[in-house]
Amino acid sequence: MRRSIHIFVSATALLLMLLLVSCHVTKGAVPLRPKGGGGQSSAVAIPEEWKNLTIALGPGDNKRLYREVKSWLGVPYFYGGHSKTGADCSGFVMEVYKAVYGKDIQRNSAKIFQQNCREIEKSDLSEGDLVFFCTRATNTGTINHVGLYLKENKFAHASSRGVVVADLNQNYWTAHWVAAGRVCR
Repeated sequence: MRRSIHIFVSATALLLMLLLVSCHVTKGAVPLRPKGGGGQSSAVAIPEEWKNLTIALGPGDNKRLYREVKSWLGVPYFYGGHSKTGADCSGFVMEVYKAVYGKDIQRNSAKIFQQNCREIEKSDLSEGDLVFFCTRATNTGTINHVGLYLKENKFAHASSRGVVVADLNQNYWTAHWVAAGRVCR
């Protein structure tokens, strides 16, 4: 009986550790503008200096994509979530893709890359492409995080601070980069 309890407790602890590490990013995130423009979501405080960061949209930009991403900014991180009450990285990307492109994609960052994308060069990124990372302490190259590329080296993703916009040129993202992919539409 004690052995069974010990195994159960150990398995539960391991599962909790995996949940905390998977798709849980803490560095390099900067929001485009907070959800609703008020500066805070129900669970994520948006720093004052992030409120005025913008990406200039041109006539050829997919405004529907930017409107959808903006509506998600500040949504709290929630492992396994894929709604505006809480989302993780793949849930956020999956829902935005469905809303903007009418395309169903996988629910796991590694599977999205393997089954829904063709790999592209980082220099070929365009709006709506996906960026993939290994956010473990040592970059093993195993994908565990996905973001949605916007433009000007900016991408949207669900981080531990909620859904935010980050810059690919930040040291954290450069060090954890794995690949870029274009969803086969």
